[in-house]
Amino acid sequence: MSNLTRSERRWSALALIVTAQFMVILDVAIVNVALPSIQTDLNFTQANLQWVISAYAILFGGALLLGGRLADLLGRRRLFVAGLALFTASSLLCGLAWSETSLIAFRALQGLGGAMLAPAALSLLMTTFSEGRERNLALGIYGAASGSGAAAGVLLGGVLTSYLSWSWVFFINVPVGVAAIALTPLLLRESRAELAQRHFDFPGAASITAGLMLLVYATTRATNDGWGSSTTLGLLAGATALVLAFIAIELRSPSPLLPLRIFRVRSLTGANAAMAIVGSVAFSEFFLLTLYLQDVLHYSAMQSGAAFAAFAVTVVVASNVAQVVVGRFGVKPTLTGGLLASTVSVAALTRLPVDGHYFWDLFPWFVLGGAGMGFSFVPVTIASLTGVERSDAGVASGLVNTSRQIGGAIGLAAVSAIAATSTSNYAHAHSAVTASSGVALDHGFQTGLYVLTGVLVIGAVIAVSLVKSAPAPSADAQFVDGEVVALEEAA
Repeated sequence: MSNLTRSERRWSALALIVTAQFMVILDVAIVNVALPSIQTDLNFTQANLQWVISAYAILFGGALLLGGRLADLLGRRRLFVAGLALFTASSLLCGLAWSETSLIAFRALQGLGGAMLAPAALSLLMTTFSEGRERNLALGIYGAASGSGAAAGVLLGGVLTSYLSWSWVFFINVPVGVAAIALTPLLLRESRAELAQRHFDFPGAASITAGLMLLVYATTRATNDGWGSSTTLGLLAGATALVLAFIAIELRSPSPLLPLRIFRVRSLTGANAAMAIVGSVAFSEFFLLTLYLQDVLHYSAMQSGAAFAAFAVTVVVASNVAQVVVGRFGVKPTLTGGLLASTVSVAALTRLPVDGHYFWDLFPWFVLGGAGMGFSFVPVTIASLTGVERSDAGVASGLVNTSRQIGGAIGLAAVSAIAATSTSNYAHAHSAVTASSGVALDHGFQTGLYVLTGVLVIGAVIAVSLVKSAPAPSADAQFVDGEVVALEEAA
């Protein structure tokens, strides 16, 4: 590795970062198709089965801001390795789980590892590539991994579950994680924020981590208990109080976990709002369409996974094309176009019939939706990191990851509840139809997709209103041959 040129080292480092990010995003979706097998083997109750997904989401979404700031303070490479190690070890434990309690606990640890790893990975990308064409190209590749991770997770989960066992959806992370840990010292240089004071904001960290975890937990409970139940409302009130306390703490803290001044960059604020919408649509759309394929069209796990191949491949291609389009036309037109393409795709899917045919009713809209996601994710990531001070690279990376994860968790809980209510209402209105019938389920999925169409329209409006058309280069960054000299320290 010592014979690599600076340019070769940068792109090898990117390959490592992208692999780690893909693994984290993949694990959000890969477990979905394995849930029936997990339920049978570990004797999960129907009520507790959702916690295989929710335990990961709560720790991952809740601790991302904390992980981003720790990367700035303790060292981005150091936290990257720590996150990889925890994620890899907990993946092994998940595959070896012997009961529902043990699997849920290990999934929570896996989510914590992801929360340490994801913002460190993105901030390492920021400090390795200069703002402009090179970083946009790197973000295009990063966007391909992040955008296609969910679709690829469904595909890979179906293959592993069908031909091996559910344990392998976790075991597959182990060799990848071990190899990534071994390569990290060779490819990535340490960097950390240049701060006069390195005090850690413990009150801020405690309040926002607890608040975000409680928010994700509340939305998860709302799926079963209802949004108007006393439990849900109480949890949401507690989450709101903790987030408000966090804001008050940050306004007074000399070393805030999340410097609120970064929200003065209007484009960053708009980009994080747009990212929350992109996340909510991606999580919810894959959830609804996976259920449609399995419960309405009666596809097997393997067939359901294969059906998303068109989506995943298109995201990869579109993400790499998007960085070129951003360079020529700017962030705002690219993001707006991507969101509108996604809107058309989801709107078309609202017409899914009970006897749908894959190539006529799904395939063209999967391709368009994959293109829309690729052309959305890359520019929104660029916009969320443009103009950010060097000392805030980790927290900005944590913030954009948090926006996607929290948006996804809330969107999924809300849309799944809306779809379930619509299915139930349809069954009650038609005495000859049961709630588990294909026609009732299809009606509920269509309703959920109508909601997602409206959400995407709101996202396009945000992109037009708040996001800058073209990023301006950072004035305080110093680069030599594309590397950020001021941020790098000897390994």
